[in-house]
Amino acid sequence: MSIVPDDLRYLDSHEWVRVETDSTVTIGISEFAQEQLGDLVYVELPEVGRNLEVKDEAAVVESVKAASDVYSPVAGTVIEINGKLIDAPELVNTDPYGEGWLFKLTSYELND
Repeated sequence: MSIVPDDLRYLDSHEWVRVETDSTVTIGISEFAQEQLGDLVYVELPEVGRNLEVKDEAAVVESVKAASDVYSPVAGTVIEINGKLIDAPELVNTDPYGEGWLFKLTSYELND
């Protein structure tokens, strides 16, 4: 079990958001979510440049148990994806708040 960072904003749907110093946001799924899914075997990430609205389906995480959509908790444009997850989706399991982040957005609007 990892230490749950207190600088993140968590959503009921188990995504987390970290506001970075450059006002971009990093998005991932919670430790609870990855534990419920089990060992991840595949991650489908959004395309860089894609515009997302709040609650848009942004990514898919697939485990040996199930597949689950990841929703964008904020509105913005995808500026970066975690390419490491293409070959190593298990990073979401081993480090959900660090190396297992999913994507980054700019021009965000936090969803209360």
